[in-house]
Amino acid sequence: QVQLVESGGGLVQPGGSLRLACTASGLTLDSYTISWFRQAPGKEREGVSCISSGHGGTYYAGDVKGRFMITRDNAKNTVYLQMISLKPEDTAVYYCAARVSNPWPTPWEEDEYVYWGQGTQVTVSS
Repeated sequence: QVQLVESGGGLVQPGGSLRLACTASGLTLDSYTISWFRQAPGKEREGVSCISSGHGGTYYAGDVKGRFMITRDNAKNTVYLQMISLKPEDTAVYYCAARVSNPWPTPWEEDEYVYWGQGTQVTVSS
């Protein structure tokens, strides 16, 4: 049975940092494109970052570029999202998802994603 499990969410002050983890069971993450999405209250889910299978090319949404970094640890079968300089507008439930296809040119096409995690809450507030 395939599972993606997110962890690492929590409450952090503006300007703070968090590292989210997406750990897989039942599949090998480096054979998939893995993306992080987020959904804020009252808003649609949006793509945040992705890392492609194999060579691990990465892509970031404009408002997180320079603040978030996605990495993959094949030995742990885990993808991380390091988030720094967090802002209140980063508050959302963060999901990881896996797709078989290459992410380019539509990395955030949700219909392409076959596996989803349950989400982890990130709250940025003073």
